Amino acid sequence: MKLLQLNKLSDEAVRSLSDSFGRLPHTEHKDGEYRLRRYSVVEVRTTFWNAKREAEITKLEHRRFMQDATLNKHQGGMKRHFEEIEDGVLQSEGMKEMCLLFKEANELIDGQEVEIHQMRVATLGDGLTPVAPEGVHQDGYDHIAMIGINRLNLSGGALLVYESASDRVAFMEKELAAGEMIMIRDDIFWHNARDVWPLDRKEQGYGDWFILCANR
Repeated sequence: MKLLQLNKLSDEAVRSLSDSFGRLPHTEHKDGEYRLRRYSVVEVRTTFWNAKREAEITKLEHRRFMQDATLNKHQGGMKRHFEEIEDGVLQSEGMKEMCLLFKEANELIDGQEVEIHQMRVATLGDGLTPVAPEGVHQDGYDHIAMIGINRLNLSGGALLVYESASDRVAFMEKELAAGEMIMIRDDIFWHNARDVWPLDRKEQGYGDWFILCANR
């Protein structure tokens, strides 16, 4: 059983995905001012084209995102609406590479349902801005992945992974560079993230990430 994996997208995949973060909308949720987000649910299948494996991504009916209040004490129990990820992004070569890697690394079935969050965390003023306002938590899935895409004028934001909710010290801390992808068993481990702040406190900073979630 693979509990934690580290992998990396190609530079071409990162480039094909990065520009779209500049079009992420604000939301009316508690964190909507600084956590800009789009959200879609897809099915992922493996296909073969010229003897090369590729991901076939089919967008499913749009739905509201909801987490149990016992998992997310910040906004759990609320049905949250996010605009969908742009079709061009969902069908990009970068997205196909990312979803295929997630599916095959976790040995997920053909037609696997995957929830995709596209998120930008923008700094608020010159102080600390929370990346994970819910604190140490699980998301309620079997498998999750966090993928770094871009950082500008930003410090902090490292992913923290814990063996239990009561641990005070993470057993792994990793600041994701562009293209780096961490996959963890969300039903076994817990996670959090360091706050972020702008390197140049006169300018806003931001970090861009994708989060993939799936249940077997």
